[in-house]
Amino acid sequence: IIVTGASRGLGNAIAQHLTDKGEKVIGLARSIDDTSIKSIKCDVSNYSSVKNAAQQVKKMKTPIKAFVNAAGIASMNMAVTTDESTVQKIIQTNLVGTIYCCQLFAPIMLRQKKGSFVNFSTIAVALALKGESIYAASKAGVEAFSRTFAREMADFNVRVNCIAPGPIKTDLLK
Repeated sequence: IIVTGASRGLGNAIAQHLTDKGEKVIGLARSIDDTSIKSIKCDVSNYSSVKNAAQQVKKMKTPIKAFVNAAGIASMNMAVTTDESTVQKIIQTNLVGTIYCCQLFAPIMLRQKKGSFVNFSTIAVALALKGESIYAASKAGVEAFSRTFAREMADFNVRVNCIAPGPIKTDLLK
């Protein structure tokens, strides 16, 4: 099982939980801090970085049971006070990063004729909370992408799910 954002927060908690349950986990993260999880350095917001990680996994010749897109960033500000750089980072990491990971790891699952993607959205999409418009927009994009990508993958026995949890005590919430 591959988990993005595996060096901290939700991604790390998921990777640790799966490892504790006996699953083989490969973590993808910008920084590799946790030595108990086999990890590949990967910035999901960078196409070349994700492509490199996919090539490394492919060379391992190990089946991918599931891919968990847990990497994410947020900046709780009103849209009008959020600078361009922050907008770009949020959209690039949350939405585009999810797309890159699905796009570049799907061929491995297609060859296997099985697998599952689990993409993370947020309850903030449904709640439309003040100060979360850019973050919610990036995650709403993940929801729309996931619905359509699921239809594209269905004929190949590859599932795509999207979950939208409420607040979880991680660095992101701080």
